Amino acid sequence: MAETTSSARRRRRRARPPGRRLFAFDRDLGARFVAGADEAGRGCLAGPLVAAAVMFDYERITRSDLRALSALNDSKQQTAERREAIYPVILRVATRVAVISRCAPGIDRRGLHVTNLAALRDALARVACDGCICLSDGFRVADLGHDQRAVIGGDARSASIAAASVVAKVTRDRFMHRADVLHPGWEFASHVGYATPEHRAAIERLGITPLHRLSFQSAAYQQLAL
Repeated sequence: MAETTSSARRRRRRARPPGRRLFAFDRDLGARFVAGADEAGRGCLAGPLVAAAVMFDYERITRSDLRALSALNDSKQQTAERREAIYPVILRVATRVAVISRCAPGIDRRGLHVTNLAALRDALARVACDGCICLSDGFRVADLGHDQRAVIGGDARSASIAAASVVAKVTRDRFMHRADVLHPGWEFASHVGYATPEHRAAIERLGITPLHRLSFQSAAYQQLAL
């Protein structure tokens, strides 16, 4: 009987919408305001690094809001269509949203890790308020001036981080789709700057654009006289 009860509980947990679990994590922190930050494009060969921060006010969120965001999840676990659909819901429900973009030349000058941490800090600083708990996915952000915690695998555990991951990903993907029109031939709309075989082949065939990060010494770049 114990095994049957345990199995039933596991099935109920699996069946529960992911958004309910993510919001429960944030609520359990015990703060009215919870802000989360995440980035998109950290490992790309081309295009900006985009960091986003989303703050929820847990005294203002309604049951209707929670139902509307019941499908919220890590952006990597969602299709592009699902992210586009949930993006405006996040903007409606969230109390504050901020987006920070860092271009390829800036990443080359400062280094990827430094640029990433600074972008996460700047995004959180724009949404945080007194009494807010600030969460980031995997990396602790220094010099923020608010209670800040790194959450390993945070985009799959925290509602605020997951929401930030969606906002960052949608924002960056839209930019790369526009870049595809301005730089035909590199197929930015399909790989959005990541190091796919098709992208590397395009670099070898056509060279680089102003969107490419030269600090990544990839195999594709080694074919070029940079």
